[in-house]
Amino acid sequence: MSDVNLESIFEHREKIRKPRWRKALPWLTGAVLVAGVLVFVGVKWGNTGHTTATPLHGKALDVSKVPKTIKLAPGAEKTARDFIRTAVARKDLRRAYELAGPQIRQGQTLEEWMTGDIAVVPYPVYALDFAPMKIDYSYKNEALIEIAMLPKQGSHVKPTMFMMSLIRDKRGDWLVNSWVPRAAALVHSGSAGAVNS
Repeated sequence: MSDVNLESIFEHREKIRKPRWRKALPWLTGAVLVAGVLVFVGVKWGNTGHTTATPLHGKALDVSKVPKTIKLAPGAEKTARDFIRTAVARKDLRRAYELAGPQIRQGQTLEEWMTGDIAVVPYPVYALDFAPMKIDYSYKNEALIEIAMLPKQGSHVKPTMFMMSLIRDKRGDWLVNSWVPRAAALVHSGSAGAVNS
C-alpha cells in the first residue's frame, strides 16, 4: 500500500474555525436574492395605474395665454350701472335678479331674492354725487371694473371703492358675478396714534 498512515486519519484533530460571517453568507445571499425578486415583482406588476402623460409632438402648446383685451362692451357698462341702481340700492329687486350672475345669486330663487336678503353689499345710492368706473380688464366674455362711490358733500356717507366682475351668459347678456368693497389702506394723519381711514 502507500505510506499513508491510516491511523492518523482517525486521530482527533481540532476543527478549522471559519469566521461567523462566512457561516451566514449563504443565508445573507439568499435573503438579498429573495428581496430583489420581491422588489422587481412589486415594481413590474404592482402598479396597476395607467399613465395619463400626453406625449409631446412638435412644439408644446401654451395654454396660459391671456385672452385678447377688448374695449368694454356698452352692454357691460349698462349692466353695471343698472345693477348699482337696483341691487346695491335695494330698489327693483326683480330687475336686479335678472342682472345677477351665479356667484351673487348663490342658488337663491326669485322669491328668496325679493326679501332683500341678498349677497350684495348695499350702499346708499341716494347720497351719490358721482360714481366713476375704471376698467381693470375687459375680455370677450368677462370684465373687472372698479367703481368709486363718491357721495355728495355733507351726506355723512363715506366714499367707498367697489370691485365688480361681469360675465357674459350663453345668450350674450352681461351679468354681475361679484360686487365687493375694495379694502382701503389706513393712512396716518400725522398725529401720534391717530389713524384716518
